[in-house]
Amino acid sequence: MALFRKLFYRKPPDGLVEIGGDRVYVFDRCFNTDVWEEKNYEGYVARIISQLKDHYPDVSILAFNFREGESRSMIANDLSEHDVTIMDYPRHYEGCPLLSMEMINHFLRSSESWLSLGQQNVLLMHCEWGGLPVLAFMLAALLIYRRYFTGEQKTLDMIYKQAPRELLYLLQPLNPIPSQLRYLQYVARRNVNMQWPPLDRALSLDCIIIPMIPNLDGEDGCRPMFRIYGQDPLIVSDRSPKNLVSSPKKSNVVRYYKQAECELAKIDINCHIQGDVVLECISLHDDWEEMMFRTMFNTSFIKSNILILNRDEIDTLWDAKDQFPKDFRAEVLFSEMDAAASVVPVDLSCFEKKVDLPMEAFAKVQEIVNSADSLNQKDDTPVKVLQLVETKGEMKMLELQPLIALSNSSPIGSSVE
Repeated sequence: MALFRKLFYRKPPDGLVEIGGDRVYVFDRCFNTDVWEEKNYEGYVARIISQLKDHYPDVSILAFNFREGESRSMIANDLSEHDVTIMDYPRHYEGCPLLSMEMINHFLRSSESWLSLGQQNVLLMHCEWGGLPVLAFMLAALLIYRRYFTGEQKTLDMIYKQAPRELLYLLQPLNPIPSQLRYLQYVARRNVNMQWPPLDRALSLDCIIIPMIPNLDGEDGCRPMFRIYGQDPLIVSDRSPKNLVSSPKKSNVVRYYKQAECELAKIDINCHIQGDVVLECISLHDDWEEMMFRTMFNTSFIKSNILILNRDEIDTLWDAKDQFPKDFRAEVLFSEMDAAASVVPVDLSCFEKKVDLPMEAFAKVQEIVNSADSLNQKDDTPVKVLQLVETKGEMKMLELQPLIALSNSSPIGSSVE
């Protein structure tokens, strides 16, 4: 198969980078350091789409865009003029360049369904400024999910090498790769587990133990405090992430741990968590804070009610890793909530009809992801842009402004109603 692909390989259109060799393309501007203004998009997009249609004469295009905020994306207007379906995703989860497992699952299923419909279907990936880290992760997740690549580190490195290394440093003060690798391992388990993602699990985060005190103040000690973001399992009606824990910022309240005086630091947390969780450890100095480390995890994948994080498994400042002993680890200890709340089904469909979700937008996404047969039908409803957002913890497709009308001869796969 590899030889077959090599013999029949066609160079991708200018302006696009092919990832994985199976109709998955990324706008090359996502991998450079230039900050583009909106006026720069029009000619750039028109040229690329024109070349792509020469490459695939009967092409139908689904575009994913990673961006900040909920307003209409800059690239949406230009793509919609070429009958391209656009789906907007966030570019982070509570500051970490990852998405929730629910959104990751939605993206993977949408991509898999679209590409499986036929050789004329193509995926276009784009991110606005600052979105490269989450774009790289989602591409790596797709390659592993579709079994094109194995090895989480190798796959993620291959994508990051498309961009100058300094771009990642510029966009992220903390190295996000450890948490991204953890989530890629979650995705890889899809290939061996019958149920993926597993049922959302509610836990109590009891305490965090740090056996080896890092030297963050130059005097062989630190004053650690924690912030935790995630879903509160006790508020069933609102699944949006919240600041669940925020330690006091007063140095006379937060305990100081010194290597010569303490064998370990044990910090009691005692908060309820569920699903995707961002845990930040901050070293508090007299009048300022310094990020010690960050990690993101999902409670559904916690085994034996403990998460052990070594030095290579935490997100730290790029130049701070040497401040941690080589055998550093943080032990996060959990316990079960009561039986009624310990296992809660997660809404994996992402397509359940919501009260404020337009019927035509819901129907189109249902077609793209769940019903290949229905895509053979025709419709002349105006094209719209869909944006995937999370409001009070619920996945919703927002319908943005109507764009252009389809002719009866246009392929239904290349537009959104």
